[in-house]
Amino acid sequence: MALPNGAGGYQLGDGNVNEPYINLTADPVSITASATLSVAQLLNGLILANSGITASQTYTLPTVSDLEAQLINSDRIGTTFEFTVVNLGTSSGTAVIAAGTGWTVSGSLTMTIPVTTGAQFVARKSASGAWTLYRVV
Repeated sequence: MALPNGAGGYQLGDGNVNEPYINLTADPVSITASATLSVAQLLNGLILANSGITASQTYTLPTVSDLEAQLINSDRIGTTFEFTVVNLGTSSGTAVIAAGTGWTVSGSLTMTIPVTTGAQFVARKSASGAWTLYRVV
């Protein structure tokens, strides 16, 4: 297989360090009430939570079996993907990410995202039928 020649392909190596790395991102998903996230919402990559909400809301991860049914290479341990949650809540409107069936949430069952902050997550397949969620930012 030949490498791209610069006519719209990706350059390996040094490249032009003055060019920004640009991605396409779907419209953010907005969720205001406590819910179990769908796989599509999670894989969207950007979740806006609690818009204008003053009470804490819990967003539960989809089951691992539902997630793996949607992913290519989901049978490979070490498979990862990332997503970001931005909490647009007001007052005490914390956003809580809770484990769904088959998930471990980085040493606990939940992660809290304070009002007017965001968090970036990495989800990693840790074993057969099991995923772990890590908060990285």
